Amino acid sequence: MRIAFGEALLELGVEVEDLVVLTADVAKPTQAAVFRDRYPQRFLNIGISEQDMVDIAAGLALNEKVPVVVAFAPFLMRGWEQIRSTISRCNLNVKLVGTHAGLSASDEGASHQPLEDVALMRVLPNMTVVVPGDREEVKEATEAIVRKDGPVYMRIGRDEEERFLDEEFRLGRAVVLKDGCDVAVFSNGFLTREVLEAAKEAQVDAMVVHVPTVKPLDAETVVSAAKKAGAVLCVEEHSIIGGLGSAVAELLSSEYPVYTRRMGVADTFGESGTYRELLDKHHLSAPHIKKAIEETAGRRGMR
Repeated sequence: MRIAFGEALLELGVEVEDLVVLTADVAKPTQAAVFRDRYPQRFLNIGISEQDMVDIAAGLALNEKVPVVVAFAPFLMRGWEQIRSTISRCNLNVKLVGTHAGLSASDEGASHQPLEDVALMRVLPNMTVVVPGDREEVKEATEAIVRKDGPVYMRIGRDEEERFLDEEFRLGRAVVLKDGCDVAVFSNGFLTREVLEAAKEAQVDAMVVHVPTVKPLDAETVVSAAKKAGAVLCVEEHSIIGGLGSAVAELLSSEYPVYTRRMGVADTFGESGTYRELLDKHHLSAPHIKKAIEETAGRRGMR
């Protein structure tokens, strides 16, 4: 995903002359270095000082630039107070991109595995929150957030480069990738691939809905899917508290109360291991999701 993000920045650099990229001493691992090498006068390495980086980006936005702040997602959260008070409160046109999100920095352990970033950003007024699924959607989403006016947070994984989505990305839109009537499964990020695999193998008719924009949530698509299926499963590479599952549950609690199960990382921190090992440990691999799909379908029509 990082490579696709770097490619997108490079392409946008030609078209958006006011685009400025800022990093916290992580240009190479985030792939922002490709933009730096092509446009050195529009690139700022602030060093390991994320709070300063966020406020500098705010100043650039006030001067009609389009700043893209790039950092490892867990360390970008160091600047949350500045994001809240300066960018979100003032509704500034700053794009925040957290890389190495979820469990993707698997071998680097708990300190490098952000499992709460979507929750922290989703709660902020004016903030759009985006979690693209594959490399092509990362490129499309990067262009979309740069061209959108207002603050945006986008989280991407570290290494996943597989292409598995065909639908074009649109901000605020959820997409039904597989129709079904026994259970509606909502997911985003790279885990949508695991969900698609699980749904194909499940012994029930599962609908798969990819939700790359967590905020604003596509309420119409979510409610429609819940009504058709009668049971809901949410799967995400994030804490089960405050992310996609919470957003869906909050919406359905008022619009269409239905049995809703959330799958993600329980109320805990990460740990070291391979990416596949961690997905298995947290029951986020396709076989575990398949079991959850079948169990959730069994609760169809219940609350």
